[in-house]
Amino acid sequence: MNERLFIRELTAVDGPLIAAAFARQGWHKTAAQYAMYWRESQTEQRDVLVAEYEGAFAGYVTIVWQSDYPPFRQGNIPEIVDFNVLGVWQRRGIGTALLDEAERRIARRSPIAGIGVGLLPDYGKAQILYVRRGYVPDGRGIWDHGRWPSYGDTLTLDDDVVLYFMKQL
Repeated sequence: MNERLFIRELTAVDGPLIAAAFARQGWHKTAAQYAMYWRESQTEQRDVLVAEYEGAFAGYVTIVWQSDYPPFRQGNIPEIVDFNVLGVWQRRGIGTALLDEAERRIARRSPIAGIGVGLLPDYGKAQILYVRRGYVPDGRGIWDHGRWPSYGDTLTLDDDVVLYFMKQL
């Protein structure tokens, strides 16, 4: 690993720092979200990995051990959820290091990792990254706000319209 990059677990005091870092790049993420993530990490519902690059917060990823996505939940497939690297720190191996560590942790419990990705252009970099890392669609089509849409349905595209992928670890 790059000596300028450090991966650690989320702490109880990280929320305001992370929220402020994302606000500076124009993203709305609340400190309350990270407080909830920390609480869930204390009950082993979620692992939260934080990346620091050159001593500054650079990104994070979480692992949900029991996915809300029914096929993953039924198959006991942990899901990588909410993966973000600040724009200023992208293309330095930070996202790769976060995903490497997430996959290492998942491999201790499951031979398969799951991940969902949005369909909007904002998710293009993530879509490419996941495919390059060996993730393949689970073959069930898109998941729209808690259901599989039917042919001819009208959808509102937002962050909750997702295509799910899996990777053999």
